Amino acid sequence: MYSAYRQFVSFAVAVAVVLTALSGGAAVARSLKDHKPHKGVTRAHSMPVQGIDVSYWQGDIDWQRVRGAGIHFAFIKATEGGDHLDPKFRQNWHAAKRAGIARGAYHFIYWCRPASEQAAWFIRNVPNDPDALPPVLDLEWHPFSKTCPKRVSRSLALKKIKIILAAMERHTGKRPIIYTDPNFHRDILKGELKDYHFWLRTVAAEPHKKYPGRKWAFWQFTTTGIVPGVPGKVDRNIYNGSWSDWNLVLRWLEASGTGRGAQTASR
Repeated sequence: MYSAYRQFVSFAVAVAVVLTALSGGAAVARSLKDHKPHKGVTRAHSMPVQGIDVSYWQGDIDWQRVRGAGIHFAFIKATEGGDHLDPKFRQNWHAAKRAGIARGAYHFIYWCRPASEQAAWFIRNVPNDPDALPPVLDLEWHPFSKTCPKRVSRSLALKKIKIILAAMERHTGKRPIIYTDPNFHRDILKGELKDYHFWLRTVAAEPHKKYPGRKWAFWQFTTTGIVPGVPGKVDRNIYNGSWSDWNLVLRWLEASGTGRGAQTASR
């Protein structure tokens, strides 16, 4: 069981990234919008540390414009199953870093493929970048999949999940983040994997209403976001903390000598 201190340190190391200070934050934040805003997630729009998650569906992204719009982090789809690499992963991975946006890679689990093969595929395609956010394991059911709509048992699901999480951690040296939705969390994850940081999807209510008792680090609050630099709609997310929290992490990194070049974030 990770102690509270070890949890903080593991996450601090994981976010050893260069965050470029943004001036006029209140002004740029106004450019972040939503096609279909829901009143149940209003608070998310005003939280300070804003992010997105993307895949090839977003097309060619202008990451410099994204950063200028007030986006501080991005989760980028890398792999799915044991043989699919997102066509835009490498382009997004390198361009986001050049723009000064903290980014992490995610793997979309496929229930009809052995966990060891999926872990190996992720490791083969995602660099072990010390500046990256922790890797993410995307956990959902796939009821509309043409090739694998089945739901596995709770015990088998947890076995697969733990194999992939362990492999991701060995590869990156960072404890992975778990992304999930209310249905999968209810069926499989409730009360489990308490030593991990969670990234929760809920687009009509705040996380505490959909995931009672679950601590979380990131919240995906809309799938219809508008962000300059991203064609069409994009998922928007927030970090569960203040500017002080981000700056605390960055200062800890600077003091430890692992985060040379990191700058404290500004509003």
